Amino acid sequence: MFLALLVPAGQVLAQAVTAPPPVATVPQSIVDQERPVIDSLKKQTADFANTLNKAATNDEALVNLRISLEDTAKKLLGAGLAFRPRLAEINARLEQLGPAPAKDQPAEPEIVTDERNKLTTEKAQINAMIGETEDTSLTANQMIERIGEMRRNLFTRTLSQRVDINYALGSEVAGAAGAEAQTLGRVVSSWWRFVLFFKFKPFLAAAFLALCAALVLRFGARRFLGRFFLSRDVTVEAPSYLSRLSAAFWSTLIPTAAAAVFLGTTYYLLDYFNVLRPDIAAMLSSLFTVILIVYFIHRLAKAVLCADMPNWRLVRIASRPARVLTFLITATALINGLDYFLNTVNQILVSPLSLTVAKSLLATVLGGLLIIAIAWVKPFEDEETGAAKPWPKALRLFLICLGLFPIVAALLGYIGLARFASQQIVVNGAFLVTMYLGFLTARAITDEHAFGGTSIGRAMQQRFGTSEASLDQLGLVAGILINIAVLLVGIPLILLQLGFQWSELQTWFLRLLTGFQIGSFSISFTGIFTGLLLFVAGYFLTRWFQNWLDGSVMARGRVDSGVRNSIRTVIGYVGLALAALVGISAAGVNLSNLALIAGGLSLGIGFGLQNIVQNFVSGLILLVERPIKVGDWVEAGGVGGIVKKISVRATEVETFQRQSIIVPNSSLINANVANWTYRNKLGRVDIPVGAAYGSDPRKVHAALLEIGRSHPQVLKNPEPFVAFKAFGASSLDFELRVFLADISNGANVQNDLRFQIMEKFAAEGIEIPFPQTDIHLRMEHIEAIAEALADRNGEESDEKTKTVKVGTKTNVTGTRN
Repeated sequence: MFLALLVPAGQVLAQAVTAPPPVATVPQSIVDQERPVIDSLKKQTADFANTLNKAATNDEALVNLRISLEDTAKKLLGAGLAFRPRLAEINARLEQLGPAPAKDQPAEPEIVTDERNKLTTEKAQINAMIGETEDTSLTANQMIERIGEMRRNLFTRTLSQRVDINYALGSEVAGAAGAEAQTLGRVVSSWWRFVLFFKFKPFLAAAFLALCAALVLRFGARRFLGRFFLSRDVTVEAPSYLSRLSAAFWSTLIPTAAAAVFLGTTYYLLDYFNVLRPDIAAMLSSLFTVILIVYFIHRLAKAVLCADMPNWRLVRIASRPARVLTFLITATALINGLDYFLNTVNQILVSPLSLTVAKSLLATVLGGLLIIAIAWVKPFEDEETGAAKPWPKALRLFLICLGLFPIVAALLGYIGLARFASQQIVVNGAFLVTMYLGFLTARAITDEHAFGGTSIGRAMQQRFGTSEASLDQLGLVAGILINIAVLLVGIPLILLQLGFQWSELQTWFLRLLTGFQIGSFSISFTGIFTGLLLFVAGYFLTRWFQNWLDGSVMARGRVDSGVRNSIRTVIGYVGLALAALVGISAAGVNLSNLALIAGGLSLGIGFGLQNIVQNFVSGLILLVERPIKVGDWVEAGGVGGIVKKISVRATEVETFQRQSIIVPNSSLINANVANWTYRNKLGRVDIPVGAAYGSDPRKVHAALLEIGRSHPQVLKNPEPFVAFKAFGASSLDFELRVFLADISNGANVQNDLRFQIMEKFAAEGIEIPFPQTDIHLRMEHIEAIAEALADRNGEESDEKTKTVKVGTKTNVTGTRN
């Protein structure tokens, strides 16, 4: 057995002796780790520099290049910062090692010299790499600034470039237009044949799925929102302004969104199934954009002017001018849209410059004339005569100037400026009008009792019994949300029309959400929203835990109500404090920065917040030490009543007259407080009683003791006690003292005992006296009083003694000397 154990042990020992020693792994240095990253970023920067000149004429390519350069510059900065911890370690170690000894000093150990040399070499390598990252980052930032300058120059050239217009080339332009139409027909027909023979099923699937998505949005929105926003009841003679605004806003937004879903889904699916060629994809994207914008402007004009329903019209104009204005606005949008689409076609088909100029000139002139026609419409009617009235003079002049500007610019040869102005007038004008409707809707819905008058408000009131105050608060929240939604949708659309690229807006939006710097502070809306969400979640979790602990745990354990209130209050404050700390941390606020705020608060506490802090600390003492608790009967500072609530600043005491008195907590801690129910509700009631002189005091004592013992709420132990307290001025003073299990019933018991005392004394013939005084007057005084009375009443009196009642009961006796 022993040998069997020795054999494996010997084998293990032999393997340990013959096995080669483990190879020590040398950790990779920070220079070796970051070298591939920095080399890759340097190569990317060099590639961007080669691409920059090629993208000089394409604004979208310049924007994408700038975004890539900003990302590269950010990575370079991160790579440079990665060396800082190691560099700090090297500097600290070199400082510990000290400088190399001079020649006349003793030599240091070789291991110290080797370590210093290694650290110095590594430090030099790190500094060299930091220099490379800084040089590359500087190059990237210079290219970013150059891209911004190139974009500004490109935009300026587009607007300020002048084209010589030759009005004698009409026949040549007509021929070029015909040739281009034939070329466009051949391109589209060849693509269509390709679709029919090779991609017809994917084409039908894409169209069908896109149509289903649009129908789901359109009819789903009408199903759920139509009853509240989209329906216009012709029987309503005078709908409210909010109802008209809501109907106009949503009847524009929902159909346009459905159309956008249909067109966008169609384009995405056709591209996904490889149905589109590059040239067809560009033309189809432009065509879909034009269709969507024209449809949106038509719906907006129809919703605002509402030619068929005068009662729901936002602008009080006549019906016939409303139809004319709807047509003119739609036609203006259509002409500008065709110009945009044909410009895309000209770029794809490489059309002659004369054709492009002629097309843009015709479109801008027609668009300007339509705007001038809108200015000359007479939309209003005189209420008395019914005659047509024009727009206000200022508005009419403004519309005429808007229409003349692109016409004049185009005729002078500034085609780019004219096209840009026409596009902004039509498209951004429609966006601004829609945003204005959204703002008006938000302002109208926040008015008092406005939300309660809507269909949603009435439905909530009928179904959930929501109060008017709650509906007003919901209206305020709805107004804020509408304003935010209008800004989030409207501002990007306007910026896109002004020349900004979608990728650029995405970068700004992500930067706005993820964080941006203002001085030394970093602000992140995502962090702020996360912090608020966590705080709200912590708040509701605290409230739920309070209710569960109070109702399910302490109530079943028969815990005293005062203890329950103290525990509930402390948990509430602790939970809110933790939720606030978590929310502040999630919002990106460094808690160490709150030291300055704490210092300022301490300074303020030292001067002006002493009472508040004193009450706060006193409240914590009341909750922890519990000298008083909810439900106690206390008397302090001339205030007596039942404690209803203890908070950290003050305590609510309800008097027996149902008056709530707010007592600062410091008054309950620093002053004397009488607590009738501190340990228990056992208490003594004292009833003072007086008996007339001449009564048998033992009989009175026995009667009072019998009364005290006979009452059902008076305790037998301690038993009632009757004290013969004093010989009063008018009575023999006794006091009945009884003990009650619940002192809060003392008023009722005292009332019953007093009734029984009256009845018992009356039955026993014991008189309860009232104060009396005997006054003795001399005879001549009485005679003078009698003569005065006789003269007043016209009568003589021979009485020798007069009795006059003075005070409560005063006997006046006169004697003749």
